[in-house]
Amino acid sequence: MAAVGTWSFSQSAVQKMRCMILAGENSTDVVERAIAEVENDVETGRHIVGRGGFPNSRGIVECDAAIMEGVPGRFGAVAALRGVAQPCRVARRIMDKSPHSFLVGEGAATFAQEQGFTIEPNDSMLSHHTAAAYQEFIEKGTHVSGHDTIGVSTSGAPFKAPGRVGDTPLPGCGLYADHMVGAAAASGDGDKIMCYCPSFQVVERMRQGLSPKEACCSVLTDIRNKLGEDKCFEISLIALNMKREVGATSSVEFPYTFWNQGMDSVEKYVLPF
Repeated sequence: MAAVGTWSFSQSAVQKMRCMILAGENSTDVVERAIAEVENDVETGRHIVGRGGFPNSRGIVECDAAIMEGVPGRFGAVAALRGVAQPCRVARRIMDKSPHSFLVGEGAATFAQEQGFTIEPNDSMLSHHTAAAYQEFIEKGTHVSGHDTIGVSTSGAPFKAPGRVGDTPLPGCGLYADHMVGAAAASGDGDKIMCYCPSFQVVERMRQGLSPKEACCSVLTDIRNKLGEDKCFEISLIALNMKREVGATSSVEFPYTFWNQGMDSVEKYVLPF
């Protein structure tokens, strides 16, 4: 067993995964609970994840999330979900309880309510930091840069158009898993990432025999060749195979965290750009 997380703020989630895995808990439960804890932390919101995330251009926090087991048919996702600080839990419930795989907007919120989730007022979804940033955006047009996700969950680009969906919840784009091969995730400029299905491509290249690092680098190289070296957008790719090997590459500086059962503790790595 192993666990990996994107960006430095994932370290607490990977540490929690480590403890739960060593306690013998189910791997899907491990992912859901660890991610939900990060999503619900208002301090993590400034990294564009869950509660405390940046709102859209109308001041409303809308979250995307997905979960995928790698077994055929085991996928669930939500997008543009309002009023739920832990969207990965709703995505898990869709995977387990719904005849559908992906629900968005009002439909996702209705399903969440039917499953016992509370739809919170928007004010409780904002932090002082993101509320102030939104006010500055309204008054001065000041934008905030950033595309961070924790691999499977995001509140999306700051001050995005209402209803905008990025790569995070899209299978093959923000994430992909195959229980015979491994899994991959992408982070960065979701509007561009989704045009290349990079997570699916990484897993397929691991299937063909490449290591996680080789697969990630191969996919990013292909993207750069199509665009031109000086035109590449912000994209980070990370992968884990069934041998518990991890690999990553990025067009920007990219910290990530990793642990497997051969390691004493969670380790942090930083890719130079």
